[in-house]
Order: sequence, then C-alpha cells, then structure tokens
Amino acid sequence: MAARPLVARQPNERLQALIQEAGCSNAGLARRVNMVGAERGLDLRYDKTSVARWLRGQQPRGRAPGIIAEALGRKLGRTVTIDEIGMANGKNLASGVGLQFAPTVPGAIEQVCELWRSDVGRRDFLTGSTVAASALVEPSRDWLITGADAQVARQAGARVGLPDVEAVRAMTKALTALDHRFGAGHVRPVVVHYLNSVVSGLLSGSYREPVGRQLFAAVARLTELAGYMAVDTGQPGLAQRYYIQALRLAQAAGDRAYGGYVLAASMSHLAAELGNPREIAQLARAAQEGARGRVTPRVEAMFHAAEARGHALLGDVRTCQEAAGRAIAALDGANPESGDDPDWIAHFDHAYLSDELAHCHRDLGQADQAARRATESLDGHPESRARRRAIGLVLLATARLQQREVEEACRTGTRAMELLGTLRSNRGTEYLEDLQQRLEPYAAEPSVREFAARLQLQAA
Repeated sequence: MAARPLVARQPNERLQALIQEAGCSNAGLARRVNMVGAERGLDLRYDKTSVARWLRGQQPRGRAPGIIAEALGRKLGRTVTIDEIGMANGKNLASGVGLQFAPTVPGAIEQVCELWRSDVGRRDFLTGSTVAASALVEPSRDWLITGADAQVARQAGARVGLPDVEAVRAMTKALTALDHRFGAGHVRPVVVHYLNSVVSGLLSGSYREPVGRQLFAAVARLTELAGYMAVDTGQPGLAQRYYIQALRLAQAAGDRAYGGYVLAASMSHLAAELGNPREIAQLARAAQEGARGRVTPRVEAMFHAAEARGHALLGDVRTCQEAAGRAIAALDGANPESGDDPDWIAHFDHAYLSDELAHCHRDLGQADQAARRATESLDGHPESRARRRAIGLVLLATARLQQREVEEACRTGTRAMELLGTLRSNRGTEYLEDLQQRLEPYAAEPSVREFAARLQLQAA
C-alpha cells in the first residue's frame, strides 16, 4: 500500500512578523491566547510548542484563529484580523458574521465582537455584500419565537459596573447628535472603533445580572446607530448585519420594545431604501406583535408609521391610510410629561411622523398631501437635525414637481443641495439623485438645467 503523500506547509511569515512587532515570546503569546479564550468561556491549553507549530504553518481549528488575532491585537494596541496573522487560508472565514440571530448569549457576544473586529479591519466581504430580503425577515421570526434569555451575568474578565454603562449611553448620545448635524461620513469610523476597542471589552467582562441587562440595552442602541450610519455611508449590506445584532442584543437586554424598534425603525427602513415593500410591512407588523403590551403610544405610533410606508410603496391606498390613521391617533395620545417613553424614541415627534407620512403621500402620487406633510415636517425639525431637514426639503421639492411647479421644485431642491453640502451623507445624496431623475422629463427647462449643473458641480 502506497504511503499517503504529506501536505507541504509554508511557514507563517505574517504571524512571525506580528509576534516580533509585539515583542512577544512564543510562551508569552500562548499565555495571552489562553487568557482571551478563558474570557470566551474556553479552556485552551496552548504552550510555546503550539505557537511553534502555528509558525510552521499549522492552522488551528474552530475559534482559535480569531482568539489569536485578538490576543496579538491587545498586545499591539490595535485591531488585528485573521488575514493579518495568516490564518484565513485564502477564505473569508467569517463571511457569515453578523447574519445570524445567535441562540445563546455567549454566541451573541462572540458574533457581535467579530462583526466589530471585521468592520474595523475593513473586510471586503462586509462592505461589498448585498442585502437579501430573507436575511431581514428571518431574524424577526427568530426574535418573535425565542424566549427570554434566562441569564446574562458573567464571572470572567474585568469588573463592569453601572458607570461603564452610563459611559456607553453618554457616548451614544453625543455621537447621535454629531451624526444628525454632520452626517455619518464624519462619525461612523469613531463609532466602530469605540465598539471594537472599548465596548467589546465590557461585553467580555464580569457583571451581575442587573448590570448585564442594562449593558446589553446600551450596546444594542449603539450597535443600531452604527447600522444606521452604514446606511448613510452607502453600505446597506453592512447595515443589515449591525441591525440583526442590535436585535439580538436587545433580546439579551430583555427589552422587547427596543427589539420592535430595531425591526420597524431600522430593518424596515432599510427594506424601504432597497425597494422591498412587502418586507417593510412584514417587519413593522412583527414589531407590533412581538412588543404588544410593552410599548408606549409614541413607540406604537412609529410602528404603525413604518407599516404605512410599506403599504404606500405597494400602492395600497386604503391600508396605508388605516395604518397612518393608527399612527396619528397613537402619537396624539402620547403624553410627553408622563416620563414613560424610553429615551431612544424621544426624537419621534409630530415632525418625524409628518416626514414618514410625506413619504407615503409621495409614493402614492398624492402631491398636495405630500407637500403639506413635508412642510409640517420642516416646520417642526430644529436646525440641529440637518440631514432630516435636507431630506424634508427634497420631499417638498418632489411634491412641488408632482404639482407641476417645476421652477419651485428646483428652487427647493437647491436649498436641500446647499444643506447637504455641509454633510457627509450618502442617503441625502440618493434623495437628490432621485429628484434629478424625476426632473428629467423637464430637462429643457432653464431651472432644471441650472439645478443639474449645480448638482454636478457639487458632486465633483
């Protein structure tokens, strides 16, 4: 019987270079890897001989490559990817990262931390991926049928307390304000680095049950914000992954209301941007069903407004009107003085609802109503909501065009263009491009030619 041929291994020069850069011995790296593994609940027993085998080209199995990259990253003070340590084997080992609704809390922590690491490492499979409608709807089904996590407390790692949770909340508030004012292009890199360098350490730390629930709630909010910023920087496939993980983190927090918000305000709007109207309504209804009895009237209003958007895109006037009516009634019934509303819904006021309804009327071709709602939205949005005001101006310009007021449409569109010139927002740019396409039948008009020229100049 012939001997089985041996597979020749190539020395792992990438790993060797990183070990030298870190000033780490083989034994020292092994200790660090074992420590990171222990934080992940793994009993690893690597030693200097194990590291020597890796340097000769052996590929460790399972989660080990990611843990080795994490251990070296901590020593170097920066993010290190699996590709950098030469253990990707020519494959995108984590190409499915962020797309699953993890069945366990440790699995959720591992998945979201890997997503952040991959994002900071600018993995091509993240930024180049597309959105599948099923990948938005399936997690909502998992969320609907999955029971509450019995326990989230951890006993390994550095102690995490309420001040740490407050720091995450304060950071989220500050970053949200910057995003509203300047657009995600200026802010998203900061968010992702903070999640990867600070928040991942908190999730992997030691915390009691009450602190853990609040920590997951705070991290869910910041993760959702990072997803929205991915939309605003033209990366819908990446946004999808962040939204799924925000949904899972909200589940770990025991916060069904915020889980519904992620479905209706995040995933649903992503489906709208991608032109999947049936999924918009499905996600909004899942939010209503899964959070029934656990939301305030203001949150309920947002859920119904999201559903109305889906019906409008489907051209279903009657069902859209019914959902919009429920949204208006719910928001009218909200009591801002009660203190019952969570802070993450405080922004959803009558100006935001008018914005949502303006979209509905635009998509249904109801020009007069669209103009009225867009004007109400602009009257209610403060100057600090620069991106939202710019979108409102485009909605108003579109309504004027539907009313055959071409010159006024161009004048209003120019105001939107000027405001968007102060932002870095791919989403705002897409709204302007949509307006330009709607203006094409009137290309001979002087005002349209001027608008097109200014838009081209700004894009240059």
